[in-house]
Amino acid sequence: MKKTSTRLADGRELLYYDSRDDAVRDWRALRDRRPLAPAAVTAAADIRRDPLLGDAVAIASHRQDRTYHPPAGECPLCPSHGGRLTEIPAPDYEVVVFENRFPSLSGEAGRCEVVCFTSDHDASFASLSEERAGLVLAAWTDRTAELGALPQAEQVFCFENRGAEIGVTLGHPHGQIYAYPFVTPRTALMLRSTARHLAATGRNLFDDVVGRELAERTRVVLEGEHWVAFVPYAAHWPYEVHLYPRRRVPDLPALDEPARTEFPQIYLELLKRFDRIFGEGAPPTPYVSAWHQAPFTGPGAGGTASKEAANEEAANKEAVDRREFGLHLELFTIRRTSGKLKFLAGSESGMSVFINDVPPETAAERLREVASK
Repeated sequence: MKKTSTRLADGRELLYYDSRDDAVRDWRALRDRRPLAPAAVTAAADIRRDPLLGDAVAIASHRQDRTYHPPAGECPLCPSHGGRLTEIPAPDYEVVVFENRFPSLSGEAGRCEVVCFTSDHDASFASLSEERAGLVLAAWTDRTAELGALPQAEQVFCFENRGAEIGVTLGHPHGQIYAYPFVTPRTALMLRSTARHLAATGRNLFDDVVGRELAERTRVVLEGEHWVAFVPYAAHWPYEVHLYPRRRVPDLPALDEPARTEFPQIYLELLKRFDRIFGEGAPPTPYVSAWHQAPFTGPGAGGTASKEAANEEAANKEAVDRREFGLHLELFTIRRTSGKLKFLAGSESGMSVFINDVPPETAAERLREVASK
């Protein structure tokens, strides 16, 4: 892999990731010719803390002006051609990462990046080749390491939102990466559960979760030599799959080469199955695909990404070594059946208590039925 760094006209960083080490990027094609105001002037976010829940909320009013469902001919994530200038100056690319023009987090409040998986506007992640999916994994890994080393970054979150039903405003195949200046509430809950389980049993919670699914097997969807995918026992969403490496690691940079090599095969198959859940002719399945990684804070952080452990988050949860965390990907859809969505109503939105219409065992069986032939 070769990484080439440049700057957009407003000062934001843009990175080209090419699969070949000898790839050459013409500097003339890397120059952004748009007349843009400096990014620091146009984007600012304010982090506020909810005094009752302790949750952090990002106030980002500038996002009201972000690009919203442009026609394909005006997509800002396609390559620049002729006189049409986009966020990506080059006339073609494999994988590109750049700082979001309308970030939810910026400056001391964190950082938001966009990841374009392909220059093909009409493609999807599921249609990528294994080589390209592997390059995306390499980009996620590189960005996790780079962003985790920022002094303000406590946690790095790589994810893809796919489909208008999810709230996606740009149809081009892409995802995002957030570098949060705090440990997110969901991760804090996982760390708390991990610490309590370790204290009570002496065992790792993530290992026990995976071990239970492999023992019971009713919810296992797909297995490889280095990865296992299953519908969780208490799935929140109608169709939800968790993908774990068999060898527990805290984050993407810690994956070994065999796991990296196998990942594209497993993940692309999962995405293809998601598109078959609701039958032939159904529209593409909307989904969220989210990597859960250990935060770069607290006991065991170490290295260049180490942060001050005695922060507010650490004070409010049981301390656990980050190496006890289990990297995993959560893939889920809000579609519960053909033509019907799972809405977060009173119980879910008001009290965070989910009610799932599809039994996890039924969802797993359906995902096994739609395996590639």
